[in-house]
Amino acid sequence: MRVLLTGSEGYLGTVMAEVLAEGGHDVVGLDSGYFIGATLGPEPERPPLIRRDLRDVSAEDLTGFDAICHLAALSNDPLGDLAPEVTYDINHAASTRLARLARDAGVRRFLYASTCSVYGASGTDEALDESAPLAPVTPYAESKVRVEADLHDLADDDFEPVSLRNATAFGFSPRLRADIVLNDLVASAVLDGEVVVRSDGTPWRPLVHARDIAEAFLSCLEAPREAVHDQAFNVGMDSENRRIADIAEVVAEAVPGVAVRITGEFGGDPRSYRVDFGRISRAVPTFKPTWSTLDGARELADAYRRFGLTRPMLRERFTRLARLRRLQEEGRLAEDLRWR
Repeated sequence: MRVLLTGSEGYLGTVMAEVLAEGGHDVVGLDSGYFIGATLGPEPERPPLIRRDLRDVSAEDLTGFDAICHLAALSNDPLGDLAPEVTYDINHAASTRLARLARDAGVRRFLYASTCSVYGASGTDEALDESAPLAPVTPYAESKVRVEADLHDLADDDFEPVSLRNATAFGFSPRLRADIVLNDLVASAVLDGEVVVRSDGTPWRPLVHARDIAEAFLSCLEAPREAVHDQAFNVGMDSENRRIADIAEVVAEAVPGVAVRITGEFGGDPRSYRVDFGRISRAVPTFKPTWSTLDGARELADAYRRFGLTRPMLRERFTRLARLRRLQEEGRLAEDLRWR
């Protein structure tokens, strides 16, 4: 298929472009360019790129594509809290507009990167399947809930939306994100010699490797219509539902000699949820996630050492909020995150 991959230059997009191409698909990227150049290690080979703000995509940009894998978003909770109106503008309004334009342009399959954060404050230790009540607690997660509902309304005989509710991502990507839990804790271990958890360590998080997310998109891209049409799927595997304190212990196993320190200074986190991943394995049996948290922690530790990660690099290149603030301070981005 000819596939448009939005957010192609980001953390997940860099990995997904490679996986889709390995699957034999013709990939074109679309990205605003916020994180181009924010790379750990050699620059990766990239697909052809439409450099465009998601809010400015036109029908002409979408002509000739069989499918869209839509990753582009302001991609973490602190960003959403900093500018909730911009988060809704990009993550909700622009995403729904993209889907509507895609349907009108004849794009058949639309794969949407949602999140398990839609379960938010679940209030239970039971594993939640896709029928569970949604309880988002941040603008980021709320925007995902809204887009999922809009995609359901847009679904018809010729337009096949699929919402992939990804667990919290981890693992190496050349466009590293250091502001997600496992990647951050491994950086603490490698750079500081200890694993510091600032919450009380009790919240549950489901985890999934970036490459397994990409493999889920590939499997849903190629699946029969009846298996995926207008469906939501949790993406991950049951064994990787972990408490934050448990994740810290995994990091200590991956980086021998470091200690775990739980300070509790930030208290509890209302975002706590365990997730059931049975639906995607039944509907799309070609998807078989393989990366454990321990494997990912070892991969990250190796990459951090091999490519010489430092604290300044971590702050300036690989923390999303800090990088966007810096671009604003340099006068390159406006308050609404448009390029000047």
